Amino acid sequence: MKFEESKILQQLPKQFFANLVKKVNAKVASGADVINLGQGNPDQPTPEFVVKAMQQATADPADHKYSLFRGLPRLKQAAADFYQREYGVELDPEKEIAILGGSKTGLVELPLALLNPGDTMILPDPGYPDYLSGITLAQVKLELLRLKAKNQFLPDYADLDPKVAAAAKLLYLNYPNNPTGAVATPEFFQQTVDFANDKQIGIVHDFAYGAIGFDGQRPVSFLQTPGAKDVGIEMYTLSKSFNMAGWRIGFAAGNADMIEAINLIQDHLFVSVFPAIQDAAIAALNSDQSTVNSLVALYEKRRNQFWTAARKIGWKPYPSGGSFYAWMPVPEGYTSESFADLLLDKAAVAVAPGNGFGDGGEGYVRVGLLIDEPRFTEACERIAKLHLFD
Repeated sequence: MKFEESKILQQLPKQFFANLVKKVNAKVASGADVINLGQGNPDQPTPEFVVKAMQQATADPADHKYSLFRGLPRLKQAAADFYQREYGVELDPEKEIAILGGSKTGLVELPLALLNPGDTMILPDPGYPDYLSGITLAQVKLELLRLKAKNQFLPDYADLDPKVAAAAKLLYLNYPNNPTGAVATPEFFQQTVDFANDKQIGIVHDFAYGAIGFDGQRPVSFLQTPGAKDVGIEMYTLSKSFNMAGWRIGFAAGNADMIEAINLIQDHLFVSVFPAIQDAAIAALNSDQSTVNSLVALYEKRRNQFWTAARKIGWKPYPSGGSFYAWMPVPEGYTSESFADLLLDKAAVAVAPGNGFGDGGEGYVRVGLLIDEPRFTEACERIAKLHLFD
């Protein structure tokens, strides 16, 4: 017998990062010493105290059973305590927090939990490509909200067609932003709450890079905005803050109705997350955050070193204030993809083409600050030999 994928699976977008990895691997296989600036995978190890907490938890027979469907109450309490301590936000651990097997899970499943086929939702452009998966799986209509450099890559809600704003039921945001590194302001988030109330649109803020802010500025949580819990939720992952990308653990926080919808769909899809991973997450959230502060300092040092090396060859970065990315303009005469291909082919430097994040990313490439500092200088020296910025 031959089995074909369902029509829904056939409609899923091509995995942008998989194609990028394929190109890089082919160059490596040719014998080239590739400097990979295209990845978004944290390169530092998980803090030792988190690993030890996991090791201890795996030896506990209580953690060998099925987890509670909606996560361990003690992890929900740790998440609530974390938000109270770090952001001054009060959350009900049972009604306003949902445990996730990584925030990507929540972001992809949420349209299935809240929308009906044919409903409209809005995504930022450029934006994280995997948001699109939820659009296809839920069979909902996609509208894009362009992020522009002149607005510091914050959306201008006046740009939205009034008919789209009236029809939309859900809007995704992401600050610090992937791929641009832009950061949100309290004033922008207040505009967002006002817009959501006026148009009756639910807000989902992807706070994946919430710990990573530069130049003495800490990223703002959407939930710090008065009225935010009335209109939306925030997705928090431990992947970036604690170098726990492979552990697949995070949580959603905020509006109780949206949290219940997440919990309900997960009741049918999962039996939560391995309890020992949840215990490790508790150790991370309850820690003094000194490892997070050290990590942020490392990323800022890398950003500054890359910026210095890039400016030296005439390549001027967008002044990003957060995340672990640099957003770099493409020289005249190239598209994002043709420029990225040129760098890989002629300089053995891999970057992520901006158009992979949507049409709004055309004209830029994304550089990951996820390698040792000397390699940034070497990458720019290689690029300089191509005389693209003379």
